Amino acid sequence: MAIFSKKAKTEERPTFEVLPNHLGIIMDGNGRWAKKRGMPRTAGHKQGGQTFRTISQECADLGIKYVTFYAFSTENWKRPKEEIDTLMSLFKDYLLEAKRDFIKAGNNKIEFIGEREGIAQELLDLMDEAEAETASHTGTTVYLAINYGGRQEIVCAVNKLIKEGKDEVTEEDISENIYTVPECDLIIRPSGEQRLSNFLLWQAAYSEFWYSDVLWPDFSKQDLYSALRDFEKRNRRFGG
Repeated sequence: MAIFSKKAKTEERPTFEVLPNHLGIIMDGNGRWAKKRGMPRTAGHKQGGQTFRTISQECADLGIKYVTFYAFSTENWKRPKEEIDTLMSLFKDYLLEAKRDFIKAGNNKIEFIGEREGIAQELLDLMDEAEAETASHTGTTVYLAINYGGRQEIVCAVNKLIKEGKDEVTEEDISENIYTVPECDLIIRPSGEQRLSNFLLWQAAYSEFWYSDVLWPDFSKQDLYSALRDFEKRNRRFGG
């Protein structure tokens, strides 16, 4: 299945009166999914990759403008080397497939957020090519957070402003210099955990949260629809 496939048939796709402009998804539970089946953690990541493909395309088909997927945090470097190598290999496979598929990718756009240090040059080159190939697209922007941390993102924004000669930094300054659009409307976290884990700290100031016990490899379109239905019912007051 391609990362960005042709638009799927919409006969069974529900309609929503309200959709998040920016949706954040923490792809959690791959390791536990594999352990429950007596499989290596790497198998969970591979299955989780398939789920990413399905859900990212469904978000695009629904018309969500921005979607950020938390794929690999700055803390994930502490994991076993074999697991890290598998994750990086999966990223490479995704990008190679995406590169072959950009001609029929429609109007979707991909951007990578996070630090580049520690990532292999071959993978960085593929990331740059993917961004360049879709830079002019105006449909759904899929942010893929690799080697990402929310605190790191804020620090990078502030350091950038200091280098530009700023003596004082405002909220607007930081909002204009973080990796993604500044407001995240809804954050989905499957797997039963109920924490942010250093994800979109600045953008999540007034985010709604939706949790599920479903492990990420089993997360389905129906689970996505459930989260979006719940979001429609929320009374968002933004502190007022």
